[in-house]
Amino acid sequence: ERAIARHEVREIEQRHTVDGPRQDVALDEEDDVVIIYNRVPKTASTSFTNIAYDLCAKNKYHVLHINTTKNNPVMSLQDQVRFVKNVTSWKEMKPGFYHGHVSFLDFAKFGVKKKPIYINVIRDPIERLVSYYYFLRFGDDYRPGLRRRKQGDKKTFDECVAAGGSDCAPEKLWLQIPFFCGHSSECWNVGSRWALEQAKYNLINEYFLVGVTEELEDFIMLLEAALPRFFRGATELYRTGKKSHLRKTTEKKLPTKETIAKLQQSEIWKMENEFYEFALEQFQFVRAHAVREKDGELYILAQNFFYEKIYPKSN
Repeated sequence: ERAIARHEVREIEQRHTVDGPRQDVALDEEDDVVIIYNRVPKTASTSFTNIAYDLCAKNKYHVLHINTTKNNPVMSLQDQVRFVKNVTSWKEMKPGFYHGHVSFLDFAKFGVKKKPIYINVIRDPIERLVSYYYFLRFGDDYRPGLRRRKQGDKKTFDECVAAGGSDCAPEKLWLQIPFFCGHSSECWNVGSRWALEQAKYNLINEYFLVGVTEELEDFIMLLEAALPRFFRGATELYRTGKKSHLRKTTEKKLPTKETIAKLQQSEIWKMENEFYEFALEQFQFVRAHAVREKDGELYILAQNFFYEKIYPKSN
C-alpha cells in the first residue's frame, strides 16, 4: 500500500512540474487551502470522508489519508514537524483534504504563516463506545471479510459492563476530549478537567465547524454553503448516494437503561458528555444563524450583509 501511495504521489508531482520547477509554481489564493479532518473513530467519519473522495475530481482538490502506525493519534515530535511541513508546503497537493485518526495539532507552534482549516464530527459518547465495542468483535458492512481484533468474543456490551470488563470501562469513553485537546501530555490523562477546557477552547477557536453524527446532513449542508470550493454538491450526494450510511457496525445490540445508568455514574462520562453537549450547542447555534426551515425543509440563507457609506467617493 505504501509503494502504491508513493507511486501515485510521484505521478501527481510529475504532472505538476511538467511546465517548470515546483518552487516556481504560485498558487491562487482559492487553491492555497488545506482542510484537516482529524476524525474520531466511530462517528460516521467513513461516510463523510467518502463524500470528499467522490467530489475531489469534480471540484479539483486532493484527498489524502493520514495513516499512522497502529492508529496512534499522537505523533512524535519529529513527525509533527514533517507533517506540518508537508501540509503547508506541498503545493502539488493543494487544495487538499487530509483525514485520519490523529489528535489536534496546533500549527501556530511551528511558525507557519497560514494554518489549515480544521473540521470534525463527534457523537454521543456512550453510543460511540457501544458502536466501537461491537465493531471490534463483528466488524462492519464496509469490509465484512476483515478479521477484527476481538472477533470471536460473543459477550454483549451489557454483559461486559455488568462484569466490569476493560473494553467497556468508563475510561474507554475518554477519546473525543483528547482528540480535540491535542498533543499535550495532560490531554491524555483520563478525567483531566484541564483537558476538557482545552478541548472546548480548541473547538471554538481552532475549528471552522464541528458537527454531530446525529445531524450529519446539516453539517454537510453548512460546509457546502461555507466552503463550496470543496463541498459543492455534497448535500445532494449525501441524500441520494449509496454512501450516505456506508459503514454500519454489524451485530450491534443497544444497551439497556441499567447499563447506560451505570456508565452515567462515572465522572469520565460526565466530562465527555459535557464536551458533547458543548459541541452540540455550538453547532446548533451556527446552524440557527445559517439556515431557515420552510415546509419541513431546511434552506441556506442568502448573504445577509452589505457595504455602504464607502468613502472617499469615486469620480
